Amino acid sequence: MDPSKEISLEIFPYIRVYKDGTFDRLAGFEIAPPGLDPDTRVESKDVLILPDNGVSSRIYRPSTVSATTKLPLVIYFHGGAFIISSIADPKYHFCLNALVAECNVVLVSIDYRRVPEHPLPAAYDDSWAALQWIASEEAQSEPWLRERADFDRLFLVGDSGGANMSHHLAMRLRDDVLGERVKLSGIGMIQPYFWGEKPIGVEVVDPGRKAWVDRTWRFVCVSDKGCDDPLINPFADGAPGVDGLACKKVLVIVSEKDILRDRGRLYYEKLVERGGPAAAEFVEIEGVDHVFHIYDPSCEKAKMLFKRVASFISNSDGEGHEKETDGVKGA
Repeated sequence: MDPSKEISLEIFPYIRVYKDGTFDRLAGFEIAPPGLDPDTRVESKDVLILPDNGVSSRIYRPSTVSATTKLPLVIYFHGGAFIISSIADPKYHFCLNALVAECNVVLVSIDYRRVPEHPLPAAYDDSWAALQWIASEEAQSEPWLRERADFDRLFLVGDSGGANMSHHLAMRLRDDVLGERVKLSGIGMIQPYFWGEKPIGVEVVDPGRKAWVDRTWRFVCVSDKGCDDPLINPFADGAPGVDGLACKKVLVIVSEKDILRDRGRLYYEKLVERGGPAAAEFVEIEGVDHVFHIYDPSCEKAKMLFKRVASFISNSDGEGHEKETDGVKGA
């Protein structure tokens, strides 16, 4: 760091901003190349999907599956509070290798643009454009997708901010003509990044972490509604809620020690209260914090999380609601 620069804002562990307007990201800037992972036998490659703004994707597929076998297609949105990480972040790369191996899917990880260079809603716009790309002839002619992906078994999956965007994409499909072409089998939301001005649950007794999340979001999204902006609080005044969510089933996974835990629980409860989708599942994993599986994808609880996502993707649509599945909670 240049000692002559004066810090105007620091949000650890994400970003340090200086008074001259420059900034340093504090994490998520490392690069892992695509290729064959010898441990999982998952292979990956990078594909530019939105030339106008430079947005690319990293496509993953199991190398051991028969060339004639069509696999579910997962569109994945990484976390990082909209500030850090990318499709090349080693933590995400190794985690997604493990997830793809467990779920036996073709996965497209989207490298949306980040704050502060690209203020919100740029990340949402990029993710929507990526979904439009998935529905295009160009995507369906991309060799790895054409050969292995079943576009009729399409899932949106993300963690943290990526889970937030999965929700917003499914709501947007409700009202857009793209919803007639893109039929979501489900959305998997891992430790979703939702928030609000008024504290709930654990936020009430942990004002320090509540204030930290407040501060982070207000940096990420400049809005006169603060933490009740509809992007972060789907149940605030003027937000679309969850009515008509354009998918057949939803999985919400939270972590016991995560300050965002009760927002994920509220999201699930609102889904059930409003009567849809037909299959909604809620899982709480004991003893771990936010995105623990990204930092240690080889730990036993991360493996259990991957198995739960795999079960969600592979099972039939089903009906009814399931809460705190015994096979994962406290694993």
